[in-house]
Amino acid sequence: MPVVFSIIESPLHPDFSKLYQELGLQQIKLSSMRKAMSELKKQTPDFVVAEFFYGYGNNYAGVNISNLDVFLHSLQRYAPMAKVIVLVDKTERQYADKLLEMFPLHGILVQPAQTGDIIKLLKM
Repeated sequence: MPVVFSIIESPLHPDFSKLYQELGLQQIKLSSMRKAMSELKKQTPDFVVAEFFYGYGNNYAGVNISNLDVFLHSLQRYAPMAKVIVLVDKTERQYADKLLEMFPLHGILVQPAQTGDIIKLLKM
């Protein structure tokens, strides 16, 4: 059964639990990047669905673009074939493109993400 890491760091992250189940995906819910990093060392995901938060100012030590950078570096080592779907607020969409320049992303969806859009990405 394919595994999807659902990294839920805010209440804006849509609940796709039922959809994942209908598509035959095993969902692993993770509430922080730290927990996602720990789980990544134990299990290889086929998909990762996570929210993008741009690192304004010094939020991410000035080196990283967003909350996802460190996790995506580790993902390249532990699960290079995992497909990453990023959920982004429309006001931060332009910054997600910077992340795309650094890492292979399967898709970027502007919040609120539509079920039909994520289904297409999960079936690709």
